[in-house]
Amino acid sequence: MTKAVFTTKVEPHYDDLPEDRYHFPRAYLRQVEVTVGDWIIYYEPRRTSADLQSRGGRQSYFATAHVQRIAPDPRREDHFYAYVTDYLEFDRAVPFKDGELYYEQGLRRSDGGTSKGAFGRAVRTITDVEYDTILKSGFVRTLIESGSKPAAEGLSAAFDEEAKLFERPIVEMVVARPFRDAAFPVSVKAA
Repeated sequence: MTKAVFTTKVEPHYDDLPEDRYHFPRAYLRQVEVTVGDWIIYYEPRRTSADLQSRGGRQSYFATAHVQRIAPDPRREDHFYAYVTDYLEFDRAVPFKDGELYYEQGLRRSDGGTSKGAFGRAVRTITDVEYDTILKSGFVRTLIESGSKPAAEGLSAAFDEEAKLFERPIVEMVVARPFRDAAFPVSVKAA
């Protein structure tokens, strides 16, 4: 099992419905297969549709979900669906980079710029630390309002594998009913 980022547009060319399914071509099958039974983050790119001129996407991570299974698309050859559960939108959209911090280290070139090649992949695997850091940033309001210790800790040590960032892994908190119940009013207030 591996965590990953799934890219989906506001008006996707594929049959995506983020709270239920992610539609993808065979080219990403191996990357998606390793996510079954694990968690993913959804990312919204700059383009809002398949039109190369479209703009207006948030360029941000916006939700998490748990991948349950993969099934072939019965109507479109060489395409598949990844079915998800436990979909939960973040309190706030998380930009792919914050100053010099890239939430996905694979998106950073050695010279410090953004790797457009890596960014162009619709499915990207990520480490547990990267996943936890994105989740923590996405749910910062809920963490603060619930008085959770992780909210008070900085992101500067986000990619230090030895750092103990959380009193409980953030994913354990997010799947717990009390956290989901606390996230709902925060989302309503933000709306």
